[in-house]
Amino acid sequence: MWRRQMEAMPRHDPIPRKGRPDYARAAAAWARYWKIMRWMALLAIVTVLLALIYLKRSGEPVPIHMMIATIAGVGLTVLVGTGLMGLLFVSNRSGHDEEANRGGLDDDEG
Repeated sequence: MWRRQMEAMPRHDPIPRKGRPDYARAAAAWARYWKIMRWMALLAIVTVLLALIYLKRSGEPVPIHMMIATIAGVGLTVLVGTGLMGLLFVSNRSGHDEEANRGGLDDDEG
């Protein structure tokens, strides 16, 4: 019975890292992220302008509320999408994924 109780116990936290964290690697990853996000902000502005031009060329007058909704919707969608994808790459490049993947000794067992 004791063995079955031990099997039902939750796993312990991953083993703490042995070495010091690599701050230079993380700093380089964050610098690259912010450089890419500047370009993505420019892409969001261009995308919003193209969407507004498309609405204006439709032939009907565009109300101010529709312009605000287009700016917020298109611009924030591009920024949030690229920002979250960029954070995935930062996590990978800075070593956070490797640390989280260490887990316990029996992780490979199915």
